[in-house]
Amino acid sequence: MNIIIEILIPSKARARQASIGPVRPLATAPVLARLAHLLVSEEEGASLIEFALVSTILLLPLTTGIMTFGIYMANQMQLINAVDTGARTLAVNGGITLDPCSVASSAIISAAPGLNSSQLNFSYTLNGTPYSGTSCASATLLTGAASNLAAGTTATVTVNYPCNLSIFGTNFMPSGCFMRASTSELVQ
Repeated sequence: MNIIIEILIPSKARARQASIGPVRPLATAPVLARLAHLLVSEEEGASLIEFALVSTILLLPLTTGIMTFGIYMANQMQLINAVDTGARTLAVNGGITLDPCSVASSAIISAAPGLNSSQLNFSYTLNGTPYSGTSCASATLLTGAASNLAAGTTATVTVNYPCNLSIFGTNFMPSGCFMRASTSELVQ
């Protein structure tokens, strides 16, 4: 409030006001010129300016860190949801597909449009037999992965995805950061 009074009624005018009565703001001096004079010659606005400069320096990395962590959490939730979708798709395709891994990986990629599909690392366990990659094709429904995807067995889908926790070029996970999601479903 003092700075507003100082802009509208300069200190010299206030001193005269005490001796001669009420004084109006000077009409000849523009308000911006008086504001500039206050900021340069007196210290009333100095702490406000210093706070504005220092707070931006401190708050920018903090805000960027919060946003980076938010992106990490959004990717993690999207990965978990996509793996759940892929495992359900795999479980309902038992006995009707020759390439169960392709069916599941396609469902996962479709359910996670915000993730880079080339960086997803797929692994499956069908009735205790491990498979990896986006394809595990079988010649018939009675051989290979298709035969392991039999009704009443368990299918487990696991996906790894790299994450990036660097802020302004500083990597806070130098040994690498990987998100992992895994879901098991009973094949129908």
